[in-house]
Amino acid sequence: MKDIAWWKELCDRIDAKDTRGFLAYLSDDCEFRFASGPAVVGHAAIAAAVDGFWASIGGSEHDVLHCWGDATSAVCEGTCTYTRHDGSTVTLPFVDVLNLREGKAARYCIYIDAAPLYAEPSD
Repeated sequence: MKDIAWWKELCDRIDAKDTRGFLAYLSDDCEFRFASGPAVVGHAAIAAAVDGFWASIGGSEHDVLHCWGDATSAVCEGTCTYTRHDGSTVTLPFVDVLNLREGKAARYCIYIDAAPLYAEPSD
């Protein structure tokens, strides 16, 4: 089972925009989906997707609240505070669901409503 320390390490790679470090948590043929976007498969496609997303934001900071799972699955609930390029921030709840194979994510789905991230900041 992936414990809270494992999830925090994974989120640290994400918050650092560390593509190579993020991919180390995924199987070579991993299927990855962020929010309502299309699923992408394999390290090259995932790297392109996450690099594109990371380029669209100034930064992120995850707060892992709960996690659970077993030998074949891992789930994490938390919040993520995103910094936009204009310096404004928005905090959104998320749930990540992973199907595991040999200790790595073979399927990684991020459930989040990302619309507020790209909405005009309110004053």
